[in-house]
Amino acid sequence: MKEDTNKTIWNEPTISTEHIFTGKVISLQVDTIALPDGGTTTREIIKHPGAAAVVAIHDEKLIVVEQYRKPLGKTQIEIPAGKLDPKEEPIVAAARELEEETGYIAHNLQLLHQYYTSPGFADEILYTYFTNEVTIGQQNLDDDEDVIVKLITIEEADAYIASGDISDAKTLLAVTAWKLLQRTGSLT
Repeated sequence: MKEDTNKTIWNEPTISTEHIFTGKVISLQVDTIALPDGGTTTREIIKHPGAAAVVAIHDEKLIVVEQYRKPLGKTQIEIPAGKLDPKEEPIVAAARELEEETGYIAHNLQLLHQYYTSPGFADEILYTYFTNEVTIGQQNLDDDEDVIVKLITIEEADAYIASGDISDAKTLLAVTAWKLLQRTGSLT
């Protein structure tokens, strides 16, 4: 396929916004936008405050949580993560979520990546941090959280990926980064 170097990138000016729903985690709006050809269409947009996650290694094992995910109708094994509180710095949220969900306290968090989780319909940005310096603290789950904390090896992570028990992007990225660290001694 030949690359098109003459293509113009355009934006989608918003003509109007209809707020459909506001919840405790997300809001939904429908924007009517102008198209380059003069027409209009709509975009359904999820607004999200952002989130932080932690790739935490302790005793050469990845700290994960197993929890039920209602949208999937099953449990998943994931790295600890959660939404940012208002005006909260992502690194603070990452440390808070790790301790709340697992009881482990992070020392020396390093930003691995920040990325949009689903840019086709959501503005959620996820900040993913790494630490291999943790100490045991006190788990402090939210009232509606029910998680099982696990420490898993790379081989166990691969088995969970193969079985579909690990299938979310942030945890797949975490396992990939961990494998890179094991092979090269570096996260980059």
